[in-house]
Amino acid sequence: METLEHGVVLTGAAAQTTSRRAPGIRADQTAKYVFLMPTVVFILLLSIFPLVSSLLLSLSRVNFVRGGLDIQFVGFANYAKLLFGSGQRHFIGALQTPTFAGWVGWLLISGLMLFWFLRYVQSRERRVIGAGLRLLALGLTVGLSWIVVATLGEGGVPGTLVVTLIFVFVGVSFQYIIGLGLALLLVQDLPGRRFFRVIFLLPMTITPVGIGFLFRMLTDTSVGPFAPVWVALGLKDFSWAETGGGARIAVLIGDIWQWIPFMFIVLLAALEGVAQDQVEAARVDGANRLQMFRHIVLPQIAPVSLTVILIRLIEAFKIIDMPRLLTGGGPGTATESMALHAYNEWRSPNLGGSAALSYLLLFVVTFVATLFVNTVRQKIVERL
Repeated sequence: METLEHGVVLTGAAAQTTSRRAPGIRADQTAKYVFLMPTVVFILLLSIFPLVSSLLLSLSRVNFVRGGLDIQFVGFANYAKLLFGSGQRHFIGALQTPTFAGWVGWLLISGLMLFWFLRYVQSRERRVIGAGLRLLALGLTVGLSWIVVATLGEGGVPGTLVVTLIFVFVGVSFQYIIGLGLALLLVQDLPGRRFFRVIFLLPMTITPVGIGFLFRMLTDTSVGPFAPVWVALGLKDFSWAETGGGARIAVLIGDIWQWIPFMFIVLLAALEGVAQDQVEAARVDGANRLQMFRHIVLPQIAPVSLTVILIRLIEAFKIIDMPRLLTGGGPGTATESMALHAYNEWRSPNLGGSAALSYLLLFVVTFVATLFVNTVRQKIVERL
């Protein structure tokens, strides 16, 4: 007689059959772990190990000496240098009193975030942990928005953090708007739309380095292919890199042109999946194009739109090719992104500072992506 773990009692032949199967079951379980172990080890080596080693590196000061490396543990000194020390001007920028528009923008963002926090606190679904995390998000958002408006004001100098945020939010916004416009245009029954679908995808076939050199040539007002146009407009001696704003616009134009096809092809697929019977019914009822887009098309493409925006937000934080090739991060640090800043620190070589910058970039990306998913995406889906 044998008793199994679930309290079932087996006797005679049934018990003998179970006893014979038990070694086979254990062998199958062992084989499962044996086959999974190489994959687990591979993932640990390629993902977790670099994260842990770079974290330890960000807490250290590394010096190259004869015969190897001299690694000294310095704690959070590399982070303190970037946030409060000698590297603050480079990373955060020079803070000045915001302009009137800056004050208005900061107060608007702060008010929206405060309303979002109070609404959660007063809801029945509130939790202590949730309130704490939302309070942290409120403080970080207000702080980041203050840094942006204070460094972009008169006399302010934006650091690599602010420059990266400009590239991300301005670039992704224009990429989505233009990509959606092109997708809406090509779902219409227009002549030559198949030809233009191929043309609009051409930037995706060019490497980022090629696009950087391409726009470097196009923005050259003296010897570039558009030089006669610049001369005709009286801009022969004009340089995009004379001012920080002009240099950032040049980088943004190149980055937007590079990533519009990605937005376009995804949104085009989403628009082609819209239920046409609802569109035809709305047209019969007398709805105009704006009403059909707002109440029928937009709710159906919203999940795809929000997903593609989230993907581009995460990817845009890693921008490095365009500013490095087009402007070299200049003038000064006007177009130097956080990724380019970390790369330059690595070449110094300041390996500890480069690793600290990389982890700060990881923190900012995680914060923005989480805030987008839990606020913007959730609220838009609810309203639609």
